[in-house]
Amino acid sequence: MTEISYNERFESHPGDVKAYGTDKLRDTFLIDKVFDEGRIILTYTHYDRFIAGGAVPKEKPLTLEPIDPLKAEHFCDRRELGIINIGGNGVVKVDGVDYDIANKEAIYIGMGAKSVIFESKNSNEPALFYINSSPAHKTFPTKKITIDDVALVDLGRAEDANERQIIQYIVAATTSTCQLQMGITELKPGSIWNTMPAHTHNRRMEVYLYTNVQENHMVCHFMGQAQETRHIWMSNNQAVISPPWSIHSGAGTSNYSFVWGMAGENLDFMDMDGIKPEDLR
Repeated sequence: MTEISYNERFESHPGDVKAYGTDKLRDTFLIDKVFDEGRIILTYTHYDRFIAGGAVPKEKPLTLEPIDPLKAEHFCDRRELGIINIGGNGVVKVDGVDYDIANKEAIYIGMGAKSVIFESKNSNEPALFYINSSPAHKTFPTKKITIDDVALVDLGRAEDANERQIIQYIVAATTSTCQLQMGITELKPGSIWNTMPAHTHNRRMEVYLYTNVQENHMVCHFMGQAQETRHIWMSNNQAVISPPWSIHSGAGTSNYSFVWGMAGENLDFMDMDGIKPEDLR
């Protein structure tokens, strides 16, 4: 049996979050451990029933089994699944079909898949499969997404320390989904701010996985309502849950990348309410 563990996170009212201290804030929103060799770790959040986690197959394959909150025979019985590999070359086997997923490649798996198995090509350089999942109402085809398939968006300016490239893997322009969207944002050397100016999107929640954070560096993730912001210090390969009412922005002590995943009631990537920096408190 696959070594799989999960934890469950509940929704928080923004009025309550105003009173959270550092430990409470981190316990509620920070996913401090996403990857562990030879295991699958999942976090089930009640924001849009979103699941985020990681699979790191080492010497043997790992099977994605349903966790108790799903009350399902198979993980994807009522769910869709997005996976981006940020480690060594690997394989995702879906219902007996092998998909080679190299570093910075992705795969979308539609509702109804019976078997999802993770493997690494080289146990000394294991794959790091980052997993996002949301409820689904319709089956769309399983699809591998390479770097040649993505949509690229360049934003920001070096003068504002937020020059970055958004790599859209699982969005309406590339892949049909029920509600899941995923991609990677990479900050250019010398830039530290992501998602600035900040915004909220009340019809979607989001999870950020901060990655490529260099040794001895950190990222300060800002969250909360625009007039009542809070912050969480984060290190490499840690994730954070962002409620629909919260801003989600970060500044690092050096440049870095982050994997973003969203789910909610719409698939319009640009549906957001912008907030000017001078209006933040």
